[in-house]
Amino acid sequence: MSDTHTPSPGILTIALAALMLALVASGWQPYDRVTWLMEVLPVMIAVPVLLATRRRFPLTTLLYACIFVHGLVLMLGGAYTYARVPLGFQIADALGLHRNPYDKIGHFFQGFVPALVAREILVRGAHVQGRRMLAFVVVCVVLAISATYEFIEWGAALAMGQGADEFLGTQGDPWDTQSDMFFALIGAVAALALLSGVHDRQLRGLAGQRLARAP
Repeated sequence: MSDTHTPSPGILTIALAALMLALVASGWQPYDRVTWLMEVLPVMIAVPVLLATRRRFPLTTLLYACIFVHGLVLMLGGAYTYARVPLGFQIADALGLHRNPYDKIGHFFQGFVPALVAREILVRGAHVQGRRMLAFVVVCVVLAISATYEFIEWGAALAMGQGADEFLGTQGDPWDTQSDMFFALIGAVAALALLSGVHDRQLRGLAGQRLARAP
C-alpha cells in the first residue's frame, strides 16, 4: 500500500528543517522583537507537540501541509509585524484598500487550519456523529479558539499599553476584533467546503494503514 496518507519520516524531517530555517530567518532582524516572539510562539509550541505525537498520533499529509503553510504565515507576520508585511501592501494597492490586510490573511488561516485540526481529532476519535454535526462542532471550536486569541490580544493591550500596537495590528479599526473573528469563520467554512472530501480520503487511508501495521 502506497504510504501517501501521512508523510514519511524523511519528508517530515525536511519540512521541519525548512520550518526551522524560516523561523531563524524571520527572527534575524524583526521589526519588533517582542512582537515577533508573540507571533511565532504558536509555531514554537506546535513543533515539539507534533514531534512528540508523530508516532502515536500521526496526522494526515493534508493537515501537516496546512500547518506548515500556517507556520510560514505566522513567521512572515512576526518578522514585519502584520501591519507592515510587504505582501499586504501589494494586496491593498491591488484592491484599493486603505489598510494592510495581511492581518486578515492571518486570521483566515487561524480558522482554516484549526478547522482541519479539530476535524481530524473529532473524526478519528469518533467524538461526533453525522457530517452536519461535525461541521457545526468544528466551526464552534474555531470560533472558541479565535475568541481566546482575542482575549490574549486584549490582555496584551492591558499589560503593554501602546507597546502592544504592533502585536494587535488594529491600524485604527474599531471593529478589528469582530472582523478578525469573521475572517476566522470564513477560513473554517472554506476549509470544510473545499477540503472535507480530500481529508476524508486521507483519514480512511491512514486508518487502513494503521490497521495493516497492527500486530
